[in-house]
Amino acid sequence: MRSRTFARSLACAGLAVGLSVAAAVPAALAAGTSPASAAAQSATTAPATQQAQRGQNYLVLYAAGGKAAGTSLSAIASAGGTLVKDYRAIGVAVVSSAAPDFPARLRAVDPSVDAAAGTSAFGVALQAEAAGDAAGPVAPPVPAPGSDSLSALQWDMDQIHAPEARAVNGGSPSVVVGDIDTGLDWSHPDLAPNVDFSRSTSCVGGVENTAPSAWLDDNGHGTHTAGTLAAARNGIGIVGMAPNVKLAGIKAGNAAGLFYPEAIVCAFMWAADHGIQVTNNSYFADPWLFNCKNDPGERAIWEAERRAIRYAEQQGVTVVAAADNQSDDLAHPTQDATSPDDTTPVTRDITNACAVVPAEVPGVVTVSATGSLGLKSFFSNYGVGVVDVAAPGGDSILQRTAAAPNGRVLSTWPKALMGGCLRPVVDPSGATYCYLQGTSMASPHVAGLAALIVSSGVTSPGAVAARIANTADSTPCPADMSVYAAFPAFDGGAPQVCQGGAGATSFYGKGQVNALRAIGG
Repeated sequence: MRSRTFARSLACAGLAVGLSVAAAVPAALAAGTSPASAAAQSATTAPATQQAQRGQNYLVLYAAGGKAAGTSLSAIASAGGTLVKDYRAIGVAVVSSAAPDFPARLRAVDPSVDAAAGTSAFGVALQAEAAGDAAGPVAPPVPAPGSDSLSALQWDMDQIHAPEARAVNGGSPSVVVGDIDTGLDWSHPDLAPNVDFSRSTSCVGGVENTAPSAWLDDNGHGTHTAGTLAAARNGIGIVGMAPNVKLAGIKAGNAAGLFYPEAIVCAFMWAADHGIQVTNNSYFADPWLFNCKNDPGERAIWEAERRAIRYAEQQGVTVVAAADNQSDDLAHPTQDATSPDDTTPVTRDITNACAVVPAEVPGVVTVSATGSLGLKSFFSNYGVGVVDVAAPGGDSILQRTAAAPNGRVLSTWPKALMGGCLRPVVDPSGATYCYLQGTSMASPHVAGLAALIVSSGVTSPGAVAARIANTADSTPCPADMSVYAAFPAFDGGAPQVCQGGAGATSFYGKGQVNALRAIGG
């Protein structure tokens, strides 16, 4: 997405664009050497200079069992394309071509191609793919009681009983959470103790680059979500949901906050093959807010991303995603006035054949946002059968309280990007933080909770999702819906409507998460 931490100016502190490296890359890491040997199934790729001359990227979707090899590889070349990456495990390839009619040309020469769609981004060359690292046995969780210097500002954690939960279970260091975002500032003192360099990468362009400089956050958004996930309990600043787990930065969003389909596919395949047990996804896949499965091009994007997410889930990855910030009912969408968000948006009527990725992909734990009063945030999307649970994401308009005077969520922020934070906080040690709001802030609370559950020995994604939902605090529809009257759907202007009764509603799903109950405390 054009990272929708804030879809509207009145909700928005803005996202920083562009940044210089926050600190020198450690010499031992600068080469980006993979800890594993090259995989036997690595894809054939083009040199970087050749890629730059080829044009835009396309996602190629093969029929069941198909892949970009043999005859299909020759067909790509004859149609004017160059293979960037072959994700043969899911029958998807990233191909670069300068031919504007490349999809039609490829389908004409290769009957195994089900669909192909341009992604409006450019690929880069990839060296040999690293071998997958399976998730090993989970070591026992380690308690993380107490507070850090800015913990008193973390109303969001108090609201879902996170401090009490981590006093019992602060997470296991053998559990790795992948933050699929704009990268993370691995030099930040509240994140550095937990960063797993061996499982971090950039996927921008659709291929992996493990050099730490490649996945360093150049936007700020990823560092913020990472802090909510797993900021260390170290006396500095804030404490994350799971302060003893490891963090993998998986950079899929660029400096402008755009997340293109080939990067999303790459990110989930990386997580699946590198022993990552949970991913946080605080974005939607660009350039379309809603991908309509009755459109051939958008269907190809939807299906490629669905296959990648499904593959990750099959490898034991619990996938958590933000519901997004259009104040819209995702179960009954009517209009998309946001897409494509990398050029000029065009208003189009939509139906339930159109869905937001990854929030509406089957198996994903989708999260709406609440403010400090426990009500749904004015900006948060919702929907029966779409939202699974709710978590604190802030609300600067309807829910300012003594505990949350500006209504927003505090988390880590790159020092080099402090000029892009409108509400900065600096710890006495000099560590830097920023207040933001959005479903982007809600999702990492739930992903961090998933990491605590995995740390307790519950590792199946379905079982993790069930534990999160079944221990949430049941939250009824607001008694006074008039407070939302001033905030109709951003796309289409439909009024917000809460549906459901005891046990599940469109605003909160099964309810607001309760971390202490979820870990059995």
